[in-house]
Amino acid sequence: MRRLCALTLLLAVACAPLAAAPLHVDKVAPGVYVHIGQHKDVDDGYNGDIANIGFIVGDDAVAVIDTGGSYATGMALKEALRTVTQLPIRYVINTHGHPDHVFGNAAFVRADGAGQAPQLIGHARLPRALALRRDGYLRNLKKQLGDGAEKSDLIAPTLTVQDRLTLDLGHRTLELTAWPDAHTDTDVTVFDSATGTLWTGDLLFIDRTPAVDGNVNGWLAATRQLKQLPAAMVVPGHGPVTRDKNLALDRQAAYLSTLVRDVREGIRRGDDMTATMTTAAASERGRWQLFDAVNRRNVNLLYPRLEWE
Repeated sequence: MRRLCALTLLLAVACAPLAAAPLHVDKVAPGVYVHIGQHKDVDDGYNGDIANIGFIVGDDAVAVIDTGGSYATGMALKEALRTVTQLPIRYVINTHGHPDHVFGNAAFVRADGAGQAPQLIGHARLPRALALRRDGYLRNLKKQLGDGAEKSDLIAPTLTVQDRLTLDLGHRTLELTAWPDAHTDTDVTVFDSATGTLWTGDLLFIDRTPAVDGNVNGWLAATRQLKQLPAAMVVPGHGPVTRDKNLALDRQAAYLSTLVRDVREGIRRGDDMTATMTTAAASERGRWQLFDAVNRRNVNLLYPRLEWE
């Protein structure tokens, strides 16, 4: 009987799901933890871990900011969080609706023994955007990750930001701002007043070529406003954390402005889209990672829009 019980116990342990290995996170300011995503292209070696994600710890609770590109990445972030604190996760904030930032939401929808399930928060337009893109995003993720896409899902926010929203983590407030159509039409920034840390989501790319999806003119306008915000430190959507946000914003604006100018010039010359892909923003190539792949996609999106200006 003892041998049978021991065998049963061993089988139960062997069959139990393994906990996700914690993601590496850096403490960039008191209570502020960031995981820096890898510079991989979504069409080449994508693993669901390319976006910057992380969390902020208050006296009473925690807020997660973006959850990664898969359920597995979200679980690994959750494991990293639990190595830092056992406080309840009160909020999960999505800075916008791109799949590399939101598919990990599924890892946070249930309470984990430290309190109630967190509120999911995003832009007021995010629920509709996720609903419209859900099927396509899921197909792409399964194609990209195979079995690694298991349990990943697009879960819409339960609390939305129309303009501004203040969250309390216990002697620590977060100021959320919803932006007009820019990188996407669902962009939200998060400002931690305790440390002066601004999370921009994909309103700012550093090192990685900015990916266009929304309104470039709106993005440039948002960039000018972001430059006016006081922030001691900035966590971009992709790339390293910086203390010189205005330099990074200027560099990004230079790329976006050059891209738009060159696409317009190509259209005026009568170049077709394929030809324009090789010339537009070519002067920026050496300044950005993944330039050829991302820049081609940017031209593919912008060319038909600007052709009908």
